[in-house]
Amino acid sequence: MAAAVEANWPGPIEGLVVTRYGHSAPTKCIEVVEAAHPVPDAAGQAAAQRILQMVRGLAPDDLVLCLISGGGSALLAAPAPGVTLEDKQALNRALLKSGANIAEMNCVRKHLSAVKGGRLAVAAAPAQIVCLIISDVPGDDLSTIASGPMVPDPTTSIEALAILDRYRIDAPAPIRTWLVSEQSETPKPGHPAFATAKNILIATPHMALEAAAARARQAGITPLLLGDAIEGEAREVAKVFGAIAKSGATHGQPVAAPCVLLSGGETTVTVRGTGRGGRNAEFLLALALAFDGAAGIWAVAGDTDGIDGSEDNAGAVVTPDTLARAAAKGLRPRELLANNDAYSLFAALGDLIVTGPTLTNVNDFRAIMI
Repeated sequence: MAAAVEANWPGPIEGLVVTRYGHSAPTKCIEVVEAAHPVPDAAGQAAAQRILQMVRGLAPDDLVLCLISGGGSALLAAPAPGVTLEDKQALNRALLKSGANIAEMNCVRKHLSAVKGGRLAVAAAPAQIVCLIISDVPGDDLSTIASGPMVPDPTTSIEALAILDRYRIDAPAPIRTWLVSEQSETPKPGHPAFATAKNILIATPHMALEAAAARARQAGITPLLLGDAIEGEAREVAKVFGAIAKSGATHGQPVAAPCVLLSGGETTVTVRGTGRGGRNAEFLLALALAFDGAAGIWAVAGDTDGIDGSEDNAGAVVTPDTLARAAAKGLRPRELLANNDAYSLFAALGDLIVTGPTLTNVNDFRAIMI
């Protein structure tokens, strides 16, 4: 995004962008800093503090161009007063394993930050703010994308505490102490800092699905879009999608072959095992079990940024003989799924999709071909 701005900006510009390790692009004027994701680190904290300093003390005729995409919640890490980076790291690890969805995780993150939940806009006021946003969240909720640093936050600290309790997360004491204080509340709709802010969605998960559907039609394949905001436990979503696909293969309903079922969104994984694999790999392994070797059905799922959670793959592929090939190698798919170890199965089969960083992020992409 920073490189594209530089290539198209007509006048002088300066700035700082923070992105994931290995995901930078060459720029001339805008500094690019790499930091950790999905668990924040000191590099992200330092970058967030620098960005806060850059936007403070601006005048009404200054312009702040804010480039926002998924991942910002971890990359832009500026802990609230009394909360340490180590506290936030511990909480992030717990949230990622809990099964909480992205809106729930970001509700908590917003109330523990000096920049998220609209606080960056408050720091930048009264400057003019223009946000160019790539959505990676179900429903394109601006306050959830990167935890909404430049938009008002409708959620509350009480909700954040309830989420911690719902998922039985043992948060460090300073986090709970901060969340029960009045200072933890984020700026709400109607706050004057947002009067000069303009938010523009420039890419969304639905756009990716529409583009895939257009390519399918060109190939003579009927696309059926199942939605760009699919959420839920990955293995449970897979059971539903598997049933839909088998119905299409057997009965021609809800659409007759040749067809492709397209969907986006962000499933979750409640980590109970010790294996490897992101939400897309877990979805696919559960999907293969749901297919149970049904003929004529293939599937692919992956994260559009090229990284499925914290692994080195974007996703994987399921074929009609996935389970048969796994059995031939002595693999036990159900045991691997129970151990959250889908990565190991697809790696052994040579069916991982490894793209490297794609330098964009419009959430997960799933296609089931019949």
